[in-house]
Amino acid sequence: MKKSVYSMCGMCTVRCPIRVESQDNKVTWIEGNQHQLGGALCAKGTAGVAMMNDTERPQQPLIRVGDRGAGRWRKASWDEAFDFITDKLKTIKKDFGPESVVLSSRGGPWQGMYKAFIHAYGSPNYTNHDCTCGRNTHHASLSLNGVGRKGFAYDIKNAKHLVLFGRDMFSALRIAENNQTLDMLENGGRLTYVDVRQTMTGVKASRFFQVRPGTDYALALGVIHQVIKKGYYDKDFLDRYVTGFEDLCSFVEEYTPAWAAKECDVKEKDIIAFVEEIGQDRPNVIFHPGWNLARYNDSFYASRAMHILNVLMGNIEMKGGLFIPKGAGDCGKKGIRSIDCGKPDIKRADGVGWEYKHFDKGPGLAHLFFNRMISEDPYPIKAWIAMRHDPFSGMPDPEKQKLAMDKCDLLVSIDTNYSEFGWYSDIILPESTYLERDTPIVQQKGLKPRLTLRRKAVEPINDTKSSCEIFTTLAHRLGLEETFPFTNMEELWAWQLEPTGYTMADFDEKGFIELTDSPIFYDREKLDGQFKTPSGKIEILSEKLDTNNLPSLKPFVGPDKAPEKGMFRLIYGKVAIHTQGHTTNNPLLSELMPTNTLWVHTKRAKKLGIVSGDLLEVSSADKSYNATVAAHVTDHIHPDAVFTTHGFGKDIPKQTRSYLAGLSDQKLMIGKLDHWDKAGGGVNLCEAFVHVKKSIRNTKRRAEL
Repeated sequence: MKKSVYSMCGMCTVRCPIRVESQDNKVTWIEGNQHQLGGALCAKGTAGVAMMNDTERPQQPLIRVGDRGAGRWRKASWDEAFDFITDKLKTIKKDFGPESVVLSSRGGPWQGMYKAFIHAYGSPNYTNHDCTCGRNTHHASLSLNGVGRKGFAYDIKNAKHLVLFGRDMFSALRIAENNQTLDMLENGGRLTYVDVRQTMTGVKASRFFQVRPGTDYALALGVIHQVIKKGYYDKDFLDRYVTGFEDLCSFVEEYTPAWAAKECDVKEKDIIAFVEEIGQDRPNVIFHPGWNLARYNDSFYASRAMHILNVLMGNIEMKGGLFIPKGAGDCGKKGIRSIDCGKPDIKRADGVGWEYKHFDKGPGLAHLFFNRMISEDPYPIKAWIAMRHDPFSGMPDPEKQKLAMDKCDLLVSIDTNYSEFGWYSDIILPESTYLERDTPIVQQKGLKPRLTLRRKAVEPINDTKSSCEIFTTLAHRLGLEETFPFTNMEELWAWQLEPTGYTMADFDEKGFIELTDSPIFYDREKLDGQFKTPSGKIEILSEKLDTNNLPSLKPFVGPDKAPEKGMFRLIYGKVAIHTQGHTTNNPLLSELMPTNTLWVHTKRAKKLGIVSGDLLEVSSADKSYNATVAAHVTDHIHPDAVFTTHGFGKDIPKQTRSYLAGLSDQKLMIGKLDHWDKAGGGVNLCEAFVHVKKSIRNTKRRAEL
């Protein structure tokens, strides 16, 4: 039987809208939703069928029978797996209290369900991956604008100038955003890109700054200085909605373009020319404040500086600038219901909200659990449930993480693939792939908000279940039916839609329900109340930061230099072919990129006797961990840095395509789990130094008997 459904891709966290055709329970075609993407889809999206058919992923529940990490498993039924977990959770709750359980996830539009589950169980300890992604940006926006990083979105298509600091959007591949950027460029707009290396985004830029690693903040300060000096700011907007501008003027007085050029290893004239360009293009200039901005000691302040530059442009709530995402209420309509449960009145184990009062309590900060797990302060952590989250691959120093995890009586991995955390866990619950599962309805805010969802194209080909089925079943077995009153997806969809007046049939035509026909902008003269700061205005001097003894305007401190000769700062990043470590074992994508390399600047490589293709020995700063990887020698990286693509070097024998292929950046970050931004909360993932030398090993990989 032939079938066609609108759905949502699951090959990365962008979750592009798609249409899927199938026949006799086999997927025959995937394309981007024609109503939103014109059929466009990236390489990862087209490899979804390969992921579904991959025999090297968990195909039924697995329970560990050997030591943790030994890879010895026995197959189990779902009933046995659910019994195993619920018995453990009931015992832990009785002996240690419900707060002794942590649940982490990859975040995303359905994290409310995971959060509701752990809160209903009685634990406040929900967390996600964001400490290694957007927490610095989120907290920077909160301190300035009173709303988080998703409190503003970007009308890139109608902008005249887009400025990106390390936001390699054409490798991250948010197709709708990429298309908007290409439209902007075709309409005569400009793109300025800042990074330590050239990228897919940089080659499309009209201006590229290759900066010294760790100097993004310095460049932003130099730009702010020149913008103010030239008067390229919106005085009326500042007078109406902003406090602290005079303090900013005084603070940046010393940070001239000449100073910034020296710090960043770029040319002063280029900074001045860039400011002239944004002077011409304002107010339709967008400074993207960062997405994955867990990099340096001062990334919070770098992001805050980019938010400040948007404020200076006066580009908020206007075409070609920033806008406040609109929801159902802005369209005069009622929103959907979402699964929810209030957070228990218990201190979070990571210290967020009581020791670290300036951080958003939402998902807390995952990296702050580990030391407390080891010390059992403020209480023991006895279980960690990871929902499509691999802390061992996502955060530094997995060996230290294992010391903390060994304090747990239960480690649960829920995932479509084996992860390094899953390989170390006690039980693996295999989630159905995105082509085989339905999801709850979600609201996507924007200028034209919509309701959307994922619908399965085929029935699961293995003994797997959707995350909604998994959490609903666990909730019912733990007596949490009040929070999870439904028994199947149809009941949940009907419950979600009941207040709206819509039905599931309304999704059939396009795969989504648009809540308005025309884009919605607020009146720029009536933005009072939109900025949720203590003063109700955009605060360049943040009352919240001041209360917590943190500076709003922090003086720039130059980045650390390599402690020894032959050492480099390790920089990581993404590539368009893979989604971090989630797809490196995909049968199709692993053919396109089976391993990563290490970028080394041409002059530094020459001194070390290295040419492209040579195997390199790369060691952590303390030389306790080393790995080998092929060299990529290039002019297109700053000499102080080496670069590798994240997600490789995995130690999971079951995944034969990616097993020990390439270099694992996080395993080289020994001790860096405790190296984090005290103002923003993000882990400093680009503050590790590594030793690099030519390896004596044969340059060709070979199987040795």
